[in-house]
Amino acid sequence: MDLMKLRAERRSRFWGKEVLPYLGYVFQSGVAVLFMFALIAFSAWYTAFVQHIPAGLPIRWIMLVLLVPLTVNSSFRTYLVPADSVFLLPQESRMASYFKGSWIGGVVYKLLVLAIIFLTLWPLYVRSDVNPKPFWLFLIVLVALKLLASYGCWKELRMVSRKAAFAYRLLRYVALALSVAAWMWQPAGRSLIFIALLAVTYLAALRIPAKHPVAWERLIAQEKVQVGRVLMILGWFVNVPGREQRVYARKWLSWAGNGIPWKPETAYRYLLVKSFVRSDILGIVLRVGILAAFLAWWQRGGIVGSVIYLFFVFLAGVQLSSLLRFHSESFWLHVYPIAPGSRRSNAVKLAFQIQLLFAAVTWLPLLGAGPGRFGAVFMTLAGGIVLCLLFRFFADRKKASDDEDED
Repeated sequence: MDLMKLRAERRSRFWGKEVLPYLGYVFQSGVAVLFMFALIAFSAWYTAFVQHIPAGLPIRWIMLVLLVPLTVNSSFRTYLVPADSVFLLPQESRMASYFKGSWIGGVVYKLLVLAIIFLTLWPLYVRSDVNPKPFWLFLIVLVALKLLASYGCWKELRMVSRKAAFAYRLLRYVALALSVAAWMWQPAGRSLIFIALLAVTYLAALRIPAKHPVAWERLIAQEKVQVGRVLMILGWFVNVPGREQRVYARKWLSWAGNGIPWKPETAYRYLLVKSFVRSDILGIVLRVGILAAFLAWWQRGGIVGSVIYLFFVFLAGVQLSSLLRFHSESFWLHVYPIAPGSRRSNAVKLAFQIQLLFAAVTWLPLLGAGPGRFGAVFMTLAGGIVLCLLFRFFADRKKASDDEDED
C-alpha cells in the first residue's frame, strides 16, 4: 500500500469534495468584499499609525502578545478516520511516510502566516524600539522556535499518558514564551545562549515520557477537531451536513441555563444554552471579546477605537450565527415535545442577547476616553446596538422558511 498516495487522495477528497463546493456560497455572502474593505481600511490606518507613532508605545509587549501564540500554536492534519485503527494497524511501522506530509503541511503553512504577521509588524517595531534586532536574525529565531514548537506538539500527540501530554503542552507554552521574551528584552548574544540552552533542555525533556508508535485514537480525535473547525467556518455561510461540534466539559459553567422554565416553549433554549457553554463558540467569543476590549481601550481616544469596537461586534455576530445551526440534523428534536417554531425563535433570541452582552462589555473600555468624548462614545454604543438589531432582523427574515422545514 502506497501510504503517501493514500494521504494525498484523502486530502484531495476533503478539500475538493467537502469544502470547495461550499466556497461559492461564502463569496456570494459578500465576505470577500468585506474582507477587502477591512484590509484596505487597516492598511490605511496602519500606514498613518506607523508615520505618527505615539511616544512610549510598548512595542515589545505588543510583539510578545502577537508573536507568542503564532509561534507556540501547532496542529497537524492527518486525514485519519476511525477505521484506520483497524485497517492501517498492520502498516504501523511504515506510517512515518504517511505522516511526512502532515508534518510538512502543518509546519509550512503556519510558518507562512507567522512570516506575514512578522513582516506586517516590522515597520512598527523598527521605528519604535530603541535597540531593534536585525531583521533576518529576528526572522530566523522565530522560524527556529516555530519548528521547535511543532516538534514538541507532535511528540505530545504520541504520549501514552494524557496527563503527561497536557503537562508538556504547558511546558511548551512556557518555554516558547520565555524564549520570545528573552529575545525581545535581552541583547542578541545573551538571548541566543539562553534560547539554545532552553531548547536543549526542552528537547531532552521530550524524550522522557512513554510514547505510542502511532497514537491512533488521539490522532483520529484530533483530526475530527480539525475537520469540525473547517466546517464550522463554512457553517457561518451555508448549512453544512454532517458537521460535528467539539464538546468541552467546563464544569464551572454547569449552572448556565438551570433557571430556564421547564416548558415546551423554552425546552430548546435550555438545550442551546447547555450546548453553547460547552462548545468552541464560547471560547472564540471570549477570546475575541478580550482582544476587542484591549484594542478599544488602547485606541479609546479617537475614531479608530470606535471602528475597532464596531468591527468586533460584527465579528461576534458572525460567530454567534452558528447557534442558529446547532442540532440542525438531530433526529431527537423531532421526537421531544418541543413547541413548533420555537427552535429558530429561541436560537435567534439567544444569539441576539449574547451579542448584546458582548457589545455592552467590550464598550466599557471606551469610557476611559474621558468626559470630552462621551458624546462620541455613546454614539459608538448606539452603533453597536444597531448592529445587534440588524443581525437579529436578518436572522428573523429566514425564520418563516426555517420553521416550515422544522415542520
